[in-house]
Amino acid sequence: MKKAHKKSDKQAAEFFQEGLEVVYRHPIFGKLARAAHICRDEGRAYPKDGLCIVASAGYVYCNPHSKAAAEKWARAIAHALLHLGLAHFKEKARQQDWNVVCDCAVENFLSDLKFGRPLDEFRVAPPIKDEDVLYERLEFMSPDEKWEYSHFGTAGSEEDMMFSSKQEFRWYHKKNDWPALFAEGLQEAVWNAVSAASDAVHPRRLNSKYERAAEWFINSYPLLGAIAAQFHIIADPQICIREQISIAAVMPAMLEIYINPAAKLDDGEVKFVMAHEFLHAALRHGERRAWRDPYLWNVACDFVINRWLTEMGVGERPEGLLYDEQFNGLNVEAVYDIIVTDLRTYRKLATLRGVGLGDILGAPNDRKADTDLDEFYRRSLSQGLYYHREQGRGYLPSGLVEEIRALSAPPILWDVELARWFDSYFAPLTKKRTYARLSRRQSTTPDIPRPNWSSREEALDGRTFGVLLDTSGSMERPLLAAALGAIASYAASRDVPAARVVFCDAAAYDMGYMRPEDIAGTVKVRGRGGTVLQPGIHLLDEADDFPKEAPLLIITDGQCDKIVLHGREHAYLMPIGANLPFAPKGKVFRLK
Repeated sequence: MKKAHKKSDKQAAEFFQEGLEVVYRHPIFGKLARAAHICRDEGRAYPKDGLCIVASAGYVYCNPHSKAAAEKWARAIAHALLHLGLAHFKEKARQQDWNVVCDCAVENFLSDLKFGRPLDEFRVAPPIKDEDVLYERLEFMSPDEKWEYSHFGTAGSEEDMMFSSKQEFRWYHKKNDWPALFAEGLQEAVWNAVSAASDAVHPRRLNSKYERAAEWFINSYPLLGAIAAQFHIIADPQICIREQISIAAVMPAMLEIYINPAAKLDDGEVKFVMAHEFLHAALRHGERRAWRDPYLWNVACDFVINRWLTEMGVGERPEGLLYDEQFNGLNVEAVYDIIVTDLRTYRKLATLRGVGLGDILGAPNDRKADTDLDEFYRRSLSQGLYYHREQGRGYLPSGLVEEIRALSAPPILWDVELARWFDSYFAPLTKKRTYARLSRRQSTTPDIPRPNWSSREEALDGRTFGVLLDTSGSMERPLLAAALGAIASYAASRDVPAARVVFCDAAAYDMGYMRPEDIAGTVKVRGRGGTVLQPGIHLLDEADDFPKEAPLLIITDGQCDKIVLHGREHAYLMPIGANLPFAPKGKVFRLK
């Protein structure tokens, strides 16, 4: 018996969902349904012997126990939405009579439209021409005459219109204009009917403001035209609810932009939002995040992009989007470095997706053909920049132009950056000819002494650096090998004879001076993570045979305590994705 009851409840929920989908798909009711809040659960003011009640604030409370068919659910929900669209919520002296009049007017409309199935299939609402006239007549009708106009609502024996004391329902801080939404739906339905009769192109392509905005980019804005031509715009409320998208989001790997229709953006705001998401994808913000906090990185990107688009005059910036004059002239990385110093403030800000959610969907590098995708975005932006300037299509901020050009240049590898850092401390040694040791390369003229090239021994004094190496179990062997190999090859090419090495785990182990190429063979990774590095710092600071001006390279995975360096030049070599538990003062190189 219990299983049969569960099966019945599941079937009732399926019928409700099918009816709701019919309403969503209909051009007249779709906009109203997406803007309203339709709920079917316990704890709501649903009618006990009916299907639904509509509140003036835009809520539709549905009976979770009703087992009505999908066609009846579609009819009932559309009935409730029409009360909002036809502006039926008016204060009247006889509110019950006014509800009766409104029910008749709505049923006449739905019957003419042949939408859904009537709740009472054996009765038809009498035609009325004017609601106010019928309202005045009802006062003087007998009970039998009044019954002809009664019981056409969706709440059974109750009134299906409820004045709510709640604040007006808003989506993204915008008040809903229900009659305007209804008028837009009617206009779209008429356009669809005319287009179908004339065998015109697909109506959604021309009538959708999202597709019109995409066409505008393709035809009138060369910078983003090629990208707009490849992206698919999805305005599906169900996807937006599932992904918690308040306004919009982008999935660069799938070339898709998701826009929530309930956000009610006008044409100018749609252009701004689409350009915002295009730039997120094209500038590869998801991939550039690297080790940074995903949400705060998204916030930093939004500040920069919104400033650019405002300066460029692309569409109109929706109210409430991130914008701050203090970040003018800064790139995304610089903005990120600022906002991480005030997490209490910036954690509360909302992206286009919502508070605490980034509007860049999908993990970085989650596409097999990621190289092809990078090439597509790089080529599209480069060519778009060229055509945009050739045709004089408007102002472009210098920061945006610099980022587009930087995309065309290959990124600098971590070992190259590390070599540049070392170069600032170890200038190349100048070799001189000397007869102290003759050159042996004289097989043709062995009787003629020739000088050899050699470096002065005193030039090698103090030519060293320190290596503080995390040898805990959390360190990955392949990354450790790559780091030590890069250090060894650099030291050999720059005539660094030895490095002072300290291994750190639960304690510091002084390995003394070692040839860089011998370090890798000596390292033994042990322990279970959680390294104490500060004793190694003290050991080097107190060592009499280690120069105070020698630089220090710290190799760790970030699972360590806070360290304090007393004025010594230093840098960190870490795996990509790892973070230090403190703000580093030296440079950080990311191993890949």
